[in-house]
Amino acid sequence: MWQPEPGWHPLPGGTGTSTLGVWRAVLGDQPVVVKRLVPPGPDDPPELADPTHFAYWRRAADAAVSGLVDTSPGLRAPRTVVEEDGEGITLVQDWVEDTANSGLFCAHALGRFAATDLDEVPWLARGQLRSRLGRVDRRGGWPTLARTTVADVADHLWRHRERWLTELDALPRVAQHGDPTPPNLPGRELDEVVAVDWATLGLGPVGADLGYFLLSAREAFEPLLDAYLMGLPEGIADREQAALAARVTAVYTALTRAEWALARVAVGEGALAAKYRHPAVAPYLRSLQRQFPLIEELLGA
Repeated sequence: MWQPEPGWHPLPGGTGTSTLGVWRAVLGDQPVVVKRLVPPGPDDPPELADPTHFAYWRRAADAAVSGLVDTSPGLRAPRTVVEEDGEGITLVQDWVEDTANSGLFCAHALGRFAATDLDEVPWLARGQLRSRLGRVDRRGGWPTLARTTVADVADHLWRHRERWLTELDALPRVAQHGDPTPPNLPGRELDEVVAVDWATLGLGPVGADLGYFLLSAREAFEPLLDAYLMGLPEGIADREQAALAARVTAVYTALTRAEWALARVAVGEGALAAKYRHPAVAPYLRSLQRQFPLIEELLGA
C-alpha cells in the first residue's frame, strides 16, 4: 500500500475526493511537492471518471504527461514527474516559490494563455460552469441565500441561469486553466506565470478564467479586463465577449461559494445573520460583495 515518506510535510487543503494528500518534500537537494491521486471507487460520483468533467480524477497527471502546458504562452507548468501504479498516481512537481505576482500581470498571462492550442485532447474539461451549477441544482439550488438580504437577487439569477449559460456556450472557446486563484499562479519566469494545480485544464468561453481570478484578486474588474485583453491575441474575441464571460462566471461562482459557506454554519444554533462574520463565511461574503457591480449589470441586461 502506498504511503508518504517519513519527513514529508503535509500541505493544507491537500485532500479531496480523488486526492489522498499533498506534501512538501526534498528529493536529493531539490524541494518538491508530492501529490497522490487515487482512482474513484464504486461509491464515488460518476463524474470523477468522466474525462470531460471538471472533477475528472487524473487530469493533472494527463496534463503533465502530455506536455501541453510545459511551454505554453502566459502560463506554464513546473517540471512534473508522473509515477503510476496499481493503486493510483503520484505527481512529483518542482517547488514553485511565490513571487507575489500582481493581479494585472496574472490577468495579462491568462489572456495570453487563452490562445494555447490544446489539440482538443479528450480529457480536457468542458462546460465547467454548467457542470458546477448542475451540481448545485441537484442539491436544491441556493436555499440558504434565500434567508439573506440577497434572496431576491439570488432567486432572479438562479431562475435565469440557463439564459446566461447559453450565451456563454455561444462565445469563442479558448484554453483555460480552470482554477486560476492567486495561490495557483505563484511563480514567474521572465514573462510567464508558473502555475500549479492543472486539474481543471480545459476549454471554456473566452474571459471565463478572468472571472474565476477576479473572485480573489485585489484589483478592480475593469483594469483586470484591460490587462486580459492586452494579452489576448487579436481576432479571438472582442471586449464585450470577454467581459460577458468574466461577469457571468464571477457572479454565479461567488453566489455558489457564498451558499456553500453559509450552509455549513446554518445548522448551528443562533440566527444566520449572526454568523456572517464567522471566519469560514466572511471571506466568501466579502468576495460576493465585491461582485455587486457585476450583479447589477446582469440584472439590468
